[in-house]
Amino acid sequence: MKNNFNNKIIFFLLLIAFTVFIFPSCSSSPKNPGDIFILRNQAEAGLVAANYEASRGNFNTAFTLLAEFKRSAVLVDDLSLIIRICLSLGNVLYSLGRVDEAFIQWDRALNDAKLLNDAELLSLSKIFYARGNLLSGRISPELILNEVILESANIKKDRQYIAFSWQVRGHALRMLGRWSEAESAVRLSLDIHEKDLLLENASYDWYTIASIRSLSGNTDGALQALNASIALDRRVENSWGLAASWRAMGDVLRKAGRNEEAAQAYQRSKDIYIAMGNENEANEIDRRMEM
Repeated sequence: MKNNFNNKIIFFLLLIAFTVFIFPSCSSSPKNPGDIFILRNQAEAGLVAANYEASRGNFNTAFTLLAEFKRSAVLVDDLSLIIRICLSLGNVLYSLGRVDEAFIQWDRALNDAKLLNDAELLSLSKIFYARGNLLSGRISPELILNEVILESANIKKDRQYIAFSWQVRGHALRMLGRWSEAESAVRLSLDIHEKDLLLENASYDWYTIASIRSLSGNTDGALQALNASIALDRRVENSWGLAASWRAMGDVLRKAGRNEEAAQAYQRSKDIYIAMGNENEANEIDRRMEM
C-alpha cells in the first residue's frame, strides 16, 4: 500500500515537472480554465434527450442513450447525475418489460442518494421506487400513497420531478378508487407540463385522466380527455402517443357498447402502429377487435 502511494506521489511530481518544463510561464499562453465539465455537460444533455425519446415511446433509443451517458457520469464520479440517470434508466427498463433490471437501477439511485446525503434526491428516488412497486403490485396502493405524500414534501427544485410526484400520487389514488382526488392530482402535473410546454407529458396526463374517468364510469369525460391527449400529440407528431390514445378510445367506446365507433378508433390506432413498424402492437389491436 505504501509503495502504491509513493508511486502515485512520484507520478504527480513528474507530471508537475513535465508541465512546468513544457509550458513555461508566458504572457501569451491561454489561462487555465480550471474545472472541466465536458463529460458532465454531455451526460446532462443526453439525459434530457433520453427522457424526450422515452416520452415518445422510443424506449430502445432512450435505453441506448442512458446506458452510454451513465458511463460518462460514472467516469466523472458525479453522484447527482448518476442518480438521475439511474432513475430514468429504471423507468425505461420497466417500460421494456425488464422489471428486475429496473429495480436494480432504482436500488442504485437510492443507495447513491443516501451516500450523497441529498434529501431531495433521496425522496425522489423513493418515489420512483414506489412507482415501480405500485405498477408491479408489490406493495398496496395505500402504502404507496402515504409514502409519496411524505416524500414529495422534499421535492422543491425541479418542476418536472414535482409533476412526476403528482402523477404517481394520481395513479395510487386511481387504484384506490378515489376518482376525484386522483384527477385533481394528475391535473397538478398537467398544469406544470402545459406551462413548460412539455406537450408529450401533458398528453400523457390527459391519457391518465381519461383512464380515471373511464374507471369511474364517466364515458363522455374519458372521451373528452382522450381527444385532448390526441390533439396535443398531433401538435408534436408523437405517433406512439397517438396510437395509444386511439386504442384507449376504442376500449372506452367498446365498453360503452358503441362498437362501430370502437372499430373505427381501433383501426386508426392499428394504422399508426403499422406505419411505425410496430407489428406486435398492431397484432394486439387485431386481438381487441375480435373480442
